[in-house]
Amino acid sequence: LYQMMEKGELLFPAINVNDSVTKSKFDNLYGCRESLADGIKRGTDIMVAGKNVVVCGYGDVGKGSAQSMRGFGANVIVTEIDPICALQAAMEGYQVKTVEDVLDIGDIYVTTTGNKDVIRIEHMEKMK
Repeated sequence: LYQMMEKGELLFPAINVNDSVTKSKFDNLYGCRESLADGIKRGTDIMVAGKNVVVCGYGDVGKGSAQSMRGFGANVIVTEIDPICALQAAMEGYQVKTVEDVLDIGDIYVTTTGNKDVIRIEHMEKMK
C-alpha cells in the first residue's frame, strides 16, 4: 500500500490496519486475554483455577495473559526483567519473582516476551 500510495496508484483511500498502534495494543492485550485460557483448556484439559501460573514478561501480551489467568482463578506469578514493567505488575497485585525462584511451584508457564531462551533446558530440569 505504501508503494502504491507513493506512486499515486491507489484508486481510493486505504488504511493499513495491521500496522496501527490501536490494532497491536488491542490484539496483544485483549486478544490474548480471550484466547489464552481457551487454548490452555482445549490443549491440556486441565482446570486453571487454583494452579500456579507463571507469566514470563509483562508487556501488553503479558498483561492480558496475567489478567486472563487471574480471571479463571489461578495464582499468577509474573517474571519480568524490566524494572518498570515489574513494578507495574506488583502495583496490579501480582507476585513478581525471577524464573529461577518459581521453578519448583509453577504448574503452567506462559512466555510472552517474544525472546528466546526465556525458559531453557536447565529450567525445565528443575520444574516440578
